[in-house]
Amino acid sequence: MIFTEFLNYIPKIAKENLIGEEAHEKMSPPERLAFIKKNDPAEFNPRKAAVLMLFYPKNAETHLVLIVRNSYPGVHSSQIGFPGGKVETFDINMEATALRETHEEIGIAPEQISIVKAFSDLYIPPSNFTVLPFLGYSTDELIFNPDPREVFGIIELSLKDFLNEHNFTTQIMETSYMKEIELPVFKFGDHIVWGATGMMLSELKEVLKKVL
Repeated sequence: MIFTEFLNYIPKIAKENLIGEEAHEKMSPPERLAFIKKNDPAEFNPRKAAVLMLFYPKNAETHLVLIVRNSYPGVHSSQIGFPGGKVETFDINMEATALRETHEEIGIAPEQISIVKAFSDLYIPPSNFTVLPFLGYSTDELIFNPDPREVFGIIELSLKDFLNEHNFTTQIMETSYMKEIELPVFKFGDHIVWGATGMMLSELKEVLKKVL
C-alpha cells in the first residue's frame, strides 16, 4: 500500500477496538495459555516495558520495522522483536519509554514519530515482563542507525507482506517451555517471528484487516 494512502486510515485505526486476548491466543504457545489460565500475572509483580510498532514509507510503500536482537545470555537472545525496552524511573510514561528505546536502539528520534495509540499489553512469563506496544508512524524516509550492542539487524517489512495470509504457518521451535514444539509463526522470507512479538503482530494484523 502506498504510504500516503495508509495515512488516510490512521484516524480509523485510532478508533478501532482492540482484541488483545483473542488475537494473542492465535499465536500463543499452549504452555503459555495454560500458565495464564492458572495464574494472575499481577501476583508476580512483573517489570514493565514498552515497544513501538513503527510504520514509515520506503520507496513510497508502507513498511513496518522489526529488529533482530543480538545474541546474549537471556530468554530473548537473537529473537526478532520491535524496538523497545524496560521502563526507567525517569520516563514520564510508557509512551516515552517506547520512543526513548526506539531512539537508542535504531536511531530514530522521537520528534520523527507520531504515536497513534497503545495496543493491548502482554505478559511474558519467561522474563516476567508486561509489555505495552504502541502504534506509531513517521512520514520520513527513515535511515536506521542501529546500536550494535543491542541490535544485530533491521527487518523492513512491507505492509503487503505483513498482511499476506500465506505468511502465517506453523513450525517446530525450541522455547523456554519445551525443547521442540509446533508453534504458530509468521514467516517473512528467511525470518521467523513467534512468541510475544508474534502475539503483538497478531493483534496489529487483525486491527488493520478491519480498517484497510
